[in-house]
Formats: sequence, C-alpha cells, structure tokens
Amino acid sequence: MLAKTVDDTQAFGARLAAALRPGDLVVLSGPLGAGKTALTQGIGAGLGVTGAVTSPTFVIARVHRGALPLVHVDAYRLGGLDELDDLDLDASVEESVTVVEWGAGIAERLSEDYLEIRIERHDDDARELDLRGHGGDWAERIAKLEAEC
Repeated sequence: MLAKTVDDTQAFGARLAAALRPGDLVVLSGPLGAGKTALTQGIGAGLGVTGAVTSPTFVIARVHRGALPLVHVDAYRLGGLDELDDLDLDASVEESVTVVEWGAGIAERLSEDYLEIRIERHDDDARELDLRGHGGDWAERIAKLEAEC
C-alpha cells in the first residue's frame, strides 16, 4: 500500500482505526522518519481520542482517552521484554488499542493476535506500508482495508 504524503499516511491511519477493536495490538516498524507517528496520529484521529498524538520517545508510553482509548508506546529505548513488562501495559491492553512503534521483536508478546505494519520511506517521501496479520481475523480485516484503498 502506498501513501504519497504524510497526510495520506494519516488518512490511512484513520481508515485503519475503523477496523480496530478493544484489545487490538498494532506493531509498527521502519526507519527513523518513516511515518510511524504520522500513522498513529491518523489512528488516534479515527478513534476520536482527545489531545494531540505525538511521539512518546521520551516518555515511552502515552494513553490517549476516547471512546476507544489508544495506548501509544515507543519501544526504541527499551532493552527488551522485561522493560516492556515493567510498563505494565497489560492492564490496559484488553480495553484499548495499543500501538507500539519500534516494537518488532518485543511487543508481539503482548498478544498472540496482532497487526504488524512495516513502513519504508522512499526518496520522494512516499511511504510503502506493508500490512501483515498474525492470528485472529487480521487477514480478513487487511483484505477489507486494501479493497478500500
């Protein structure tokens, strides 16, 4: 899936939000500046959360309140699974959508069923989004999202 601009990336995040449910885990990976936070901003907008969605790099995790809360985590500075457990995210996973930037290899432990999105940024600033579902009904949800784009 191609997002030509940051606005396109955010718009896709808003469309994705319509497919998300309480307890969903979304794991984002990609190089610095690829658009992980922009995608999460779109998800937040689609979920109707209050307040601005910004990178949680220095606070590691933020909870954004809304009809469906968004837990936004930056795992970049985490040393591994133990530090992720120390954030005590399990308490909010069941009733929230949890999005983890830089979470590949760490965050999958939070749920057996999750959506992995790999983002690559091209020289022209377009972003390639590769969606991979793991478990649950992610294959069906991804197919529906791709059909809408």
